[in-house]
Amino acid sequence: MKLSGSQIILQVLKEKGIDTLFGYPGGAVIPFFDALYDELDYFKVYRPAHEQNGVHAADGYARSTGKLGVFIATSGPGATNTITGIANAYMDSVPLLVICGQVANTLIGKDSFQEVDITGMTLSVTKHSYMVRNIEDLEDAVNEAVEVAMEGRPGPVLVDVPKDVFLASYEYKGKRETHEVKNIVPDDYRLNMAAELINNAKRPVIYAGGGVRISKNDSLLVEFAEKTGIPVCNSFMGLGTIPRNNKLSLGFVGMHGSMETNTAVTNCDLLIAIGARFSDRVIGSPDKFAPKAKKIHIDIDSTEIDKNTYDTIPLLGNMKEILIKLLDKTEKKDRSAWLEEIMSKKLKKDIEGQFVPENILKEMNKHYKKNTIVATDVGQHQMWTGQFWQFNKSNEFLTSGGLGTMGYGIGAAIGAQIGNPNKKTILVTGDGSFRMNCQEMVTIAKYKLPLKILMFNNNSLGMVRQWQRMFSNARYSETDNYDDVDYQMLSAAYGIRAYKASSMDELEKILNETDNLNEPIFLECKIDQDCSVYPIVPPGRPLDELLITG
Repeated sequence: MKLSGSQIILQVLKEKGIDTLFGYPGGAVIPFFDALYDELDYFKVYRPAHEQNGVHAADGYARSTGKLGVFIATSGPGATNTITGIANAYMDSVPLLVICGQVANTLIGKDSFQEVDITGMTLSVTKHSYMVRNIEDLEDAVNEAVEVAMEGRPGPVLVDVPKDVFLASYEYKGKRETHEVKNIVPDDYRLNMAAELINNAKRPVIYAGGGVRISKNDSLLVEFAEKTGIPVCNSFMGLGTIPRNNKLSLGFVGMHGSMETNTAVTNCDLLIAIGARFSDRVIGSPDKFAPKAKKIHIDIDSTEIDKNTYDTIPLLGNMKEILIKLLDKTEKKDRSAWLEEIMSKKLKKDIEGQFVPENILKEMNKHYKKNTIVATDVGQHQMWTGQFWQFNKSNEFLTSGGLGTMGYGIGAAIGAQIGNPNKKTILVTGDGSFRMNCQEMVTIAKYKLPLKILMFNNNSLGMVRQWQRMFSNARYSETDNYDDVDYQMLSAAYGIRAYKASSMDELEKILNETDNLNEPIFLECKIDQDCSVYPIVPPGRPLDELLITG
C-alpha cells in the first residue's frame, strides 16, 4: 500500500512498539503532525515549552524505561534548539531518535527561511545521522535509525526529512528482519587471566559505571560482587546499580567521592571496571589513579579501552556473557577484613538537627523510600543527591553526567513521570539550574504530572561560587543570584502548590502534609550561600588528596 512519508515514519514507529512521542510543531513538520492527528488513538504526544527540554524529556523517558525516546522538531531554530539535548544524550549513551523537519529539496542550499544543516551540526554528538532526500529511502532509514540508537552502546540518532518527503507517497514494504548483532565475548585465555587476578587479589575493588545500567545487568553485578566479596564503588552514572544499603556498596568515587571510597580505590591491588569510562572527574590524575592496582576493563565499546588510563586488561564484548563466565571461573571469597579497613576511613559529622543538604535529602529519602525516580539538574545539589540519596535501582537516578547540563532535570523528570506513571518522581534542583528551564512548569501543569520539585535556594550559582572561593581567592564574579525571584508566586502562576522550608521541623511538617497529594508540588529550601560540597579533589590531583573543608 502507498503511504505518505509522514505515514511511513509513524508506521515504522508503531511496528517498533513506540507509542510515546515528544515534539514541537512548526512549518516544516506540519505534514507530520497532520498525519499524527489521525493516529492519536495509538500515539501519546507531549509538547514541551521549548525543544531543548523536549529532548531532555525524551532522554528521561528513555533512561527510566529502557525504551527509545523520540522527539520531533521543525527546521531551523527548532532543530538547533535540540542540539544541547542531543549532546547530553550522546555523552551519557541514551537511546534517542530525533526527527527534524527540513525545507523542501528545491530550497536546500539556498539559505532558505529556517534552513540549517542540522546533520552537519550534530555530526559529533550522534551515533549516526541521516538526511533522507528521497521518499524511497525513508522507510529503511527510519528502521535503521531505531536499530542504531538501541544496539550496542546506545545513543542519539538524527533523521532530517525535507518537507516534500513528508508529503510524497511511496509503497510501504512493512516489517523487516532486524539484523543480528554479533555477540562478542573474550576468549577463554583472557577470561582465565582475569579470573586468576580476581581470585588472588587481596584488596580488590569493582568500579561500576553507567554501562551496567544501560545493559540492564544490575543483578549480575550484585551477584558477582557478593560471590567474590569485592566492594563496589560507582561512577556517578552507575549509582543504583548496586543498592546503597548493600554492605558492599561504597557510593561514588571521584572528585566528590567519600573519603572511604577514594581511599579504597587508591589502595586497591586490583580494579575491575565494569561499563565505566574512567572520566576525568573520576580518576583525577591519570598516572596516580589506583596506582598499586592491576586494572581489568569490561566494556562493549573498544574506543573506551585505555582512552583515559593505562595498561588495562580488556574484556571487550557483551557484559552479561562476560559476567556469567567470570561468575563460573571465580572463587567465593570472604573479604570482610578489607571492607572493614575501607569503612574505618569514613568521616564522622555532627550535624544533627541542622538545616543542611544532607539532612534535607535524608528526610526526603525517608518519605520517598521506594518506587521513586530522582532527577537532578547540575551543580552542588546534584553532588549532594549522589552522596546522600539511597538509590536501590539504577533507573531511579537521572542526571547529566558527561555534559553537565544545567536545566536538564525538569525535562528529564517530566519524561520519567510520563514513562512511569505508577512511580513517584522527584526533581532535585538549585536556583541557578531551575531558572534556566523553569518555563516547563507549564508542561507539568498542562499534563497534570504529580512531580515533586525540591529546590535548594542559596541565591547563587553554588558550585561555581564554591570554586571561586577555593581556587580564585573568593573573587565572586557573576555567581550571586540576588534577583529576588519569588518562587512561591512563580509556582502559583502555573497553578502549582508551593511551600518554603527553613528548618527541619518545617520540612517534616510539609512532607507529612504533601506525602499523599497526587499533584505537582514545589518545595523551596533556603540554605546558606557558603554551604559547600565536600569532600572535593582539586582538579588534576590524585584521589587521596581530597579536601574535607575549605
